[in-house]
Amino acid sequence: MREKELEFEAVQENAWERRPEFFALNPAGEVPVLLEPDGTVISGGYAIMEYLEEAYRDNNKRYIGSSISERAEVRRIIDWFDRKFDAEVTQLILFEKVFKRLMRCGEPQSDAIRAGKKNILSHLDYIGFLTAESHYLVGEAMTLADIAASAHLSALDYLGDVPWEHNANAKEWYALMKSRPSIRAVLIDRVPSFRPPKHYEDPDF
Repeated sequence: MREKELEFEAVQENAWERRPEFFALNPAGEVPVLLEPDGTVISGGYAIMEYLEEAYRDNNKRYIGSSISERAEVRRIIDWFDRKFDAEVTQLILFEKVFKRLMRCGEPQSDAIRAGKKNILSHLDYIGFLTAESHYLVGEAMTLADIAASAHLSALDYLGDVPWEHNANAKEWYALMKSRPSIRAVLIDRVPSFRPPKHYEDPDF
């Protein structure tokens, strides 16, 4: 929405509180949820991204790809990060370190965190491979794939758990993404009781 320069109000929802009012918007009880002024409700990150591309068409601000093959590749990479990367890295680190504390559901499991830190290395190499000959994950134009990948990585980088020195291409790509409107606003958010490393907001980290 920031890339498309759409006005909106972000509202924090602690999904684990399972508020009946929130279940009325999304029976799955999960974030994110988009509520339009006319009452239209769109649930799920992927569905929201596709909806915004269709509902707010602008030839200069389209992020789903410019051809059938590009759109297929964008969707494939979004799926890679929202399913594979999430299961192998994000959940193992972010859930253990942050959400367990917020949800008060036990101590972090060090084995899971170590596994996530090991798994992230191959994913950074894959980002490096995709960006070895282009600026973004799908060619020379930024797409929803870059935003999806950056969202996962920014959450982990907030905890200081992304070894950027492992792959120079991945680090260069993320530095480029830090200058985008969609990520700049994310970088100023803070989680209570957690302080990000000094390099977190710096695009020249």
